[in-house]
Amino acid sequence: MRTTLTLLTLVLCHVVNAQSFHVGVFTGISNYQGDLTNKVYGSTMMKPAAGLGLEYEFSDRFSLRSGLTYGKLAGDDKKNNVDLRPRNLNFTTNLYEFSLLGEYRVLNISDIGWTPYFFTGMAFYNFDPYTKDAAGNKVFLQPLSTEGQGLPQYPERKPYATTQFAIPLGAGFKYAINDDVRVAFEMGLRKLFTDYIDDVSSFYADEADLLAARGPKAVEMAYRGDELPGGNPAYPQKGDIRGGAKQNDWYYFTGVRVTFRLGGGYSASTGNSKRNVGCPVIKE
Repeated sequence: MRTTLTLLTLVLCHVVNAQSFHVGVFTGISNYQGDLTNKVYGSTMMKPAAGLGLEYEFSDRFSLRSGLTYGKLAGDDKKNNVDLRPRNLNFTTNLYEFSLLGEYRVLNISDIGWTPYFFTGMAFYNFDPYTKDAAGNKVFLQPLSTEGQGLPQYPERKPYATTQFAIPLGAGFKYAINDDVRVAFEMGLRKLFTDYIDDVSSFYADEADLLAARGPKAVEMAYRGDELPGGNPAYPQKGDIRGGAKQNDWYYFTGVRVTFRLGGGYSASTGNSKRNVGCPVIKE
């Protein structure tokens, strides 16, 4: 048993030495573009984001990155275009993302110590939009079918999944402090395949249909203009426009990423490791 563990330790040690791994931390902001915001970088809707990642460096130009990132997204008609404020909708959601990305660096960072870079790949994310009612109670929106999703009267409106696939697209600038530590500033957009990350997409469902299928809370959350001072108390007619279904939502992360090398690093000048981690010595 001891011999087996020793051999496994040696194998793992030499694998690390033979490859170039980096661990990374990310801190920054998250934001979204959709029906409940009119600015790409509206400061009132920016939320903190943070993440951890692992990077495998194939060469001085190419890397494969994986990461777990947490952030929040929010939007509010009170800060939206003036003509949309009477709708009075808002949302917040926690956002959890796992990504697998390919990174291309334009310049050889090992030679000059800095480079712009681009990345793309795939991501899976989880969201669950919620709001607070007039009494301040937290209300999750997806189960309420606020636009009639899943109701037999609206067969074309399917319930949206809260875990979905996205395509990340981004760019940044990276600086090598030394052979082992790099600092980067980057922005990454996520192309989504849903218009419901904010629970707003198309048309108002009939008030009676919502009331019968999902109850009074669904009606209350579908239209909130009556909560405003002087707001219209009448629920909109079935088929009135509630959101813009022609464009899907987006979310994005912007911030600083710091990576730390593990084990040996690839050197463009020599093609060899820059540094080795000491492996245990076997004593007879």
